[in-house]
Amino acid sequence: MSGHSKFANIKHKKAKNDAKKGKIFTKIGREIVVAVKNGGPDPALNTSLNDIINKAKSNNMPNDTISRAIKKASGESSDVIYEIIVYEGYGPNGVAVIVECLTDNKNRTAANIRHAFSKYGGNLGTTGCVSFMFDKKGQINIEKNESVDEDELMMLALDAGAEDIVVEEEGFEVLTMPDEFSVVYEAIREAKIEILEGEVKQIPQTLISLGEEDALNMERMLEHIEEDDDVQNVYHNWDDE
Repeated sequence: MSGHSKFANIKHKKAKNDAKKGKIFTKIGREIVVAVKNGGPDPALNTSLNDIINKAKSNNMPNDTISRAIKKASGESSDVIYEIIVYEGYGPNGVAVIVECLTDNKNRTAANIRHAFSKYGGNLGTTGCVSFMFDKKGQINIEKNESVDEDELMMLALDAGAEDIVVEEEGFEVLTMPDEFSVVYEAIREAKIEILEGEVKQIPQTLISLGEEDALNMERMLEHIEEDDDVQNVYHNWDDE
């Protein structure tokens, strides 16, 4: 994989997200609700909330919008209860797919996700059928530019608790254990280094290439799944770069 393709893809994805910010912010707001209800409104004491705040910032969610979401979640009634559900399955040609959802109606969500898989040549599997092919890591991507000194970044990130720094053609990929993500993210941000993307995610151990027809079906399947309001995150091991 070339670093250029990877970082170009991240920017392309962010540009697409910018075009539908309302939907993205709504999904992140739902994650904030769950995090606040499970661990309280103080990000200093609630690492899950802190991780989501950093994800929100990475998606250009304004600070006042984040604050309002936390305040609303703190006082929100329990009429609507979101349940975390993770689906695992296979896309065209056996591509592994993980779909993380927050839903108030798991029957509706299950039917929608199953339909999206089957419509494009995939199928849902059982819990654990593909998750072993992924590693849960904090991932922080930073573009190379003249204001980023490679040695300083590496020293800063490693001192803050990063597990590894991968130097690529167009940028740097900082990897952390999930519990260390927020500390490393904040250290980089406080050093005034611009972060292109940063969140805790499922990273595939190996990638699968697809032919033209399977790649088209895979792309359409992912778009269909990601459009669902109940879907928070989608991970796969398709080499789409």
